[in-house]
Amino acid sequence: PSMAQEAAPVLLVVLARLVSSTWHEGSGYYAESHTNEVYAEETPAEPALDYRRVPQWCATLNIHRGDATCYSPRGSSYRSSLGTRCELSCTRGYRLVGPSAVQCLPNRHWSGMAYCRQIRCHVLPAVLRGSYVCSAGVQMDSRCDYTCLPGYQLEGDRSRICMEDGHWSGSEPICVDLEPPKIRCPDSRERIAEPGKLTATVYWDPPRVKDSADGVIKRVMLRGPEPGSEFPEGEHVIRYTAHDQAYNRASCKFSIRVQGERCPVLKPPQNGYISCTSDGNNYGATCEYLCDGGYERQGTSLRVCQSTQQWTGSQPVCAPMQINTAVNSAASLLDQFNEKRRLFVISAPDPSNRYYKMQISMLQQATCGLDLRHVTTIELVGQPPHEVGRIREHQLSLGIIQELRQFLHLTRSHFNAVLLDKAGTDRERYIAPVSPDELFDFIDTYLLSEREAARRAQSGDPCE
Repeated sequence: PSMAQEAAPVLLVVLARLVSSTWHEGSGYYAESHTNEVYAEETPAEPALDYRRVPQWCATLNIHRGDATCYSPRGSSYRSSLGTRCELSCTRGYRLVGPSAVQCLPNRHWSGMAYCRQIRCHVLPAVLRGSYVCSAGVQMDSRCDYTCLPGYQLEGDRSRICMEDGHWSGSEPICVDLEPPKIRCPDSRERIAEPGKLTATVYWDPPRVKDSADGVIKRVMLRGPEPGSEFPEGEHVIRYTAHDQAYNRASCKFSIRVQGERCPVLKPPQNGYISCTSDGNNYGATCEYLCDGGYERQGTSLRVCQSTQQWTGSQPVCAPMQINTAVNSAASLLDQFNEKRRLFVISAPDPSNRYYKMQISMLQQATCGLDLRHVTTIELVGQPPHEVGRIREHQLSLGIIQELRQFLHLTRSHFNAVLLDKAGTDRERYIAPVSPDELFDFIDTYLLSEREAARRAQSGDPCE
C-alpha cells in the first residue's frame, strides 16, 4: 500500500467513457456523448479540492451585451472552478474592451477584466445649405440620408452608414448651387461728342441681377469705365459679371458709340517716331516728335489737333547728331553720346593690320544694322606720334586718343575692340574681328531698352 500511495501522485490512468461535450455559450449546460477512449490527466500541483463543497472558485462571469464560452476540466457544473478558461465575445454592435480570454486563477480571481462597449461613430458635421436625417443616431448600422435646400444640388454620397469599425461609410457630400444668376444690362446707346471735344459723358443704370437659389448676389463686377465717365470717339463695350454665393457667374454687355471729328493721321519722321495722347488724331490730341538715338530734332516738337481738323505747326525732321570733337577731354567727348548712342571702339597697331582691315570691311557692309541699333564706331589706329583717332570724318586729338586708351584699357600692341552701352559702360571685348551678326545678336539680347524692344517688335528690321 505504501508503494501504491507513493506512485499515485505521478500518473493516474483511467479507462472510462470519454465525455465529448457541446457547450452552450454562457449557459453552463452541455450535451454528453460517450465513447470508450483512454486519456491521461496530470494531477494538479495544488492540493485536491473538495468541489462539492466549493463549486465556484471564481465569481460568476456576467458580460453585459456579451457572452462567455467557458470550459472547465471538471465538467459543466464547474464553469467557475479553478482552471476554467472562458472565451469572451460581444453581441453585434458592441466591441470588446479587454482580453478576449480569461482563466480562473488560484487566487480566486479571473486573470483579467473585460466589458462590451457600444460601437458609435462620431457626430456628422452640419452640411452647409443642407441637412441629414439618421435612422439610429450614431450607433452602428445607423443610416444618415442627406438633402439640400431648394435651388441646390447634392454632390457626393447621398447616404452614409455607421460601420463596425466606428467610421462612416463614404465621404461628406456638399450642397452646391450650379445655376448661374440672371443678369440684364442696359440697352446700347449712341452719343454725339460734346462741343469742342471728341468725348461724351455717358450715364446708365446698373444691370438688374437675380439669383435663383438663395437670392444672394455675392459680387457684380464692371469691366469698362464707370457710369458718368467721358468716352472718346468710337465704340466701347461695357461688360458686367455677377457672381452668386456659389461663385456661379453670368455676364451681359452693351455698347456705347461716340461720334466725332479727326485730323489727318500723322506720319513719323525718318529716323524718328511720334508719341500721341488719346487716339492719336482726335480733336485735342497732342503728338510729340522724338528722334532715334544719334539723331536730333529740327523743328517743332509738339503738334495739336484743332477743331478745324488741322494740326498746328509743321512736321520736324530728325537729322544726324552733331559730334563736337573740339573738346578738352575724353569724358566730354563720351558725354555727347550718353543715353543716345552705343560706341564700338576699335584699336589696331597700324592701318595694315589684317584683323583691323577685316573688321572695318564687315562694319562697312552693316551700316544699316549699326544705325538701327544706335552704334557709332570709333577707330584708334597706329603708333604715336602718327596715331590716328576718328569718328566717321571727325578727327580726334592725340590727347583724347591717349585718354580713351587709358580709360578703356586698350593696348596698341595688337588688335582689340570694346563695346560700350548708352551709359558708357564696358559691356563686351573682342581680341579678334567680330561679325555683324554676332555683334547685333549681343546688342539685341542684352542692351536694348524696353522702348527700343517695343519699337523693334512693332516695326521689325528695315535692314532685312
